[in-house]
Amino acid sequence: MKLRNVRKRFCFFSMLVPLLGAATAAQAAGSQNALVVTASNAAQNQLLVYSSVGQLIETVPTQGQGGVSGNAGGIEVKGNLVAVVNFGSQSVSLFERGDSGFQVKQLVPAVSSPVSVAFGADHLYILGTTTVESHRFYGFSVDTIPDGVVTLLDADGSSAQVGVVANQLIITEKSNMIETVNLLSGGAVTGVPAMVQNIPSNVNTPFGLVTRGSDAYVTIAHANEISLVRNGTVLTVTGSGTQSAPCWLTLDGPFLFSSNSPSMSVSRYAVYGQKIVQVAAVAAQLNGNPTDIAYGEGLVAVIDSNGTVSHLSIFSVDTDGNLTQLQAADTIGLGANGVAVVPGMD
Repeated sequence: MKLRNVRKRFCFFSMLVPLLGAATAAQAAGSQNALVVTASNAAQNQLLVYSSVGQLIETVPTQGQGGVSGNAGGIEVKGNLVAVVNFGSQSVSLFERGDSGFQVKQLVPAVSSPVSVAFGADHLYILGTTTVESHRFYGFSVDTIPDGVVTLLDADGSSAQVGVVANQLIITEKSNMIETVNLLSGGAVTGVPAMVQNIPSNVNTPFGLVTRGSDAYVTIAHANEISLVRNGTVLTVTGSGTQSAPCWLTLDGPFLFSSNSPSMSVSRYAVYGQKIVQVAAVAAQLNGNPTDIAYGEGLVAVIDSNGTVSHLSIFSVDTDGNLTQLQAADTIGLGANGVAVVPGMD
């Protein structure tokens, strides 16, 4: 009986090893075919397209003007679609990736100058300086007329980022406001924003956020804290330890990565249930103050600025959440804004 069990286990692992090898190969192939995008954010805004190892391979005008700062989520991806904010011209460019590269598919006017965008199941959400609005998808096109517009609680121009949680949006305004906006059953924004409950008394400049399911992880940057918000209430607050001003966040399975300014670093946390536990205070060092971070296809991408130029850094992520830089940070024009990972095409 013992020999038979050994043989069974041997057969199981014999089958498992090729499967693990195939999964690893598939992930590696996905990373190699993935692209990383950012925006020049210049007067004539451009989408900058990089390979997974940081080589600039395409530059495409957004047909709008840049100029946004102090925000995250200025670029978002849904499949082969990429949305980019044009702060100066009060619009959002919607790009589609095809066999010959990226092309502008639509220009979507915004009610107030856009700083951040998020994709829902069938809507594009645009956060402006004073409003958040919803635009319905029809196939691969977006209705240029919003089916909902809501004025923010502070509406003082300090809005930072928008994300989708269950049947709500969650929004940060740097003037110490974290709020939710309800969605109708069809996905349109509606009603009046509600301030998140149990916000820490030492709240100081909510900045970036990342969402998954009903959970939103939100930075309270100048208090050096990261909070977990669920169902409109702050449940957990964790300090950033030795690293100052965790500003922007991204998720990779059980790992939460924060980009920290002015520490010029990336930290790694383990997140589960209501827990946020710092695992590595410095998972990676950057060349400047980070302005956005994103995960996808086994890659973490970070945009930073040192006051004279911006840099794009791309890291691979292993199963333990360790970051390995794939190439020296590429130097791009000052003020580049937003970053996202585009999945590889079949």
